[in-house]
Amino acid sequence: MTIYVILIVYIAIMLGIGFYCRRHSKDVSGFVLGGRNLGGWITAFAYGTSYFSAVVFIGYAGQFGWNFGVAATWIGLGNAFIGSLLPWIILGNRTRVMTKELNASTMPEFFEKRYNSKNLKTVSALIVFIFLIPYTASVYNGLSRLFESALNVPYEICIIAMAALTAVYVITGGYMATAINDFVQGLVMLGGISAVVFAVLNKQGGFTAALQKLGEIENGVPANTLNTLFGPDPINLLGVVILTSLGTWGLPQMVQKFYAVKDKSAVSKGSIISTIFALVVAGGSYFMGGFGRLFGSTDPAEAAETGRTLIQTAGGKPVFDSIVPAMLKSALPELLIGIVVVLVLSASMSTLSSLVLTSSSTLTIDLIKPRMGKKMTDKKQVLVMRGLIIFFVVISVVIALNPNTYISTMMSISWGALAGAFLAPFLYGLFSKKITKAACAGSFILGVGITVGHMVIFSLGLFPELTKAAAALPLNLASPINAGAAAMIITLIAVPLISLVTKVKDTEYVDKIFADCKNFK
Repeated sequence: MTIYVILIVYIAIMLGIGFYCRRHSKDVSGFVLGGRNLGGWITAFAYGTSYFSAVVFIGYAGQFGWNFGVAATWIGLGNAFIGSLLPWIILGNRTRVMTKELNASTMPEFFEKRYNSKNLKTVSALIVFIFLIPYTASVYNGLSRLFESALNVPYEICIIAMAALTAVYVITGGYMATAINDFVQGLVMLGGISAVVFAVLNKQGGFTAALQKLGEIENGVPANTLNTLFGPDPINLLGVVILTSLGTWGLPQMVQKFYAVKDKSAVSKGSIISTIFALVVAGGSYFMGGFGRLFGSTDPAEAAETGRTLIQTAGGKPVFDSIVPAMLKSALPELLIGIVVVLVLSASMSTLSSLVLTSSSTLTIDLIKPRMGKKMTDKKQVLVMRGLIIFFVVISVVIALNPNTYISTMMSISWGALAGAFLAPFLYGLFSKKITKAACAGSFILGVGITVGHMVIFSLGLFPELTKAAAALPLNLASPINAGAAAMIITLIAVPLISLVTKVKDTEYVDKIFADCKNFK
């Protein structure tokens, strides 16, 4: 009963903020960017809560905690310093200034105006829309698995209810409602993660005792590896760190947070706040997940002997998305489970709102408006965005209703394609006049091509023997996570190389852009 009361109060607050912010969402700038007038605290929390969702807390913490033990904490540290601190320092102010000078509201619009190409805008808008869908579905998936476990509510009902709630407050209040809700949700996440980590360690007799017990586990891993600094598989651990940390530099829903910051001082403040937030939330989630094997087992005999929860298996492997829910149910009292439900709901709602807003605004501003011309007034654009939010939510729900799709697989494909395509031309395009349209187009082709090609070969089950052989290598070539990391690294190398052998044809146009952006310092 306590869980339901906490949940109802939380949902009422979220909806209240959405309706309160209606006055800020009447035009395109207000609906998409909150009028470009948000401070460091609000933007930092918006960045952090969009970064971390049920995908991290349920999917990734469960899977990588199981595979790497406490060494999974390195993922959280990478998220804090590579995925949060460095983007704010390197990209933050340059993105704010250049997008304001270019009057760009979305990432595809940035590519159009920076590289003077409408084709780049169209292609990048399609990439955004297509590859944000699996990411959104993965968030619904993770959120619903926790609700199913904690509240005994059917998986399908959870997904549909969360989708409806997200749609209502984003459609009503736009970016401002999302940003204010993100701040509230961020506070819940900070307190909730801290409480959960303490409860998990306390259940095992403290940190030292938990580490000792973890080292005794030999089910599928060598003894005394799950409790070590780099774990049983440091090579593949590095792939996860790269994908989940470097990926934020090229994800439109993350980078577009910098568009809305009001000044340079807010960027400086935001860099510190977002890093601390990531250390607590991501570091705490992966650290907690590292002890998952102390609460669950895939071996019925071991589970019976130790009293651990029997984890579901599929094809001989644990169903990773079920590990953290089972772990929390075993470790936490009812009141704390209620807080965790709101914690994961907070993390997921903030990410979902950011994703649907990014996708709908991209389609409207970058694909529909250019083809409608002057008929597309500000009022009509906002109306179309609201309609597309519903459309986007429905598609994501349909995908998420397939409970056999792993959260980590969907997220890896999404991040690999988006960051693989966008990271290099966005990053280099902010700093260098020499990056060409051809290099930008080449990055789109390579990023999407590597990710989709890998998915066809390894994730669809078309070549089982090849997949088995690739997965057996020290560096798991069948992993979509490693494929996504590779896509980012390859395009970071390819873009400057392609720019060396091609020419910037509109030098006067590019020179003017950089001349107008004198506020970089």
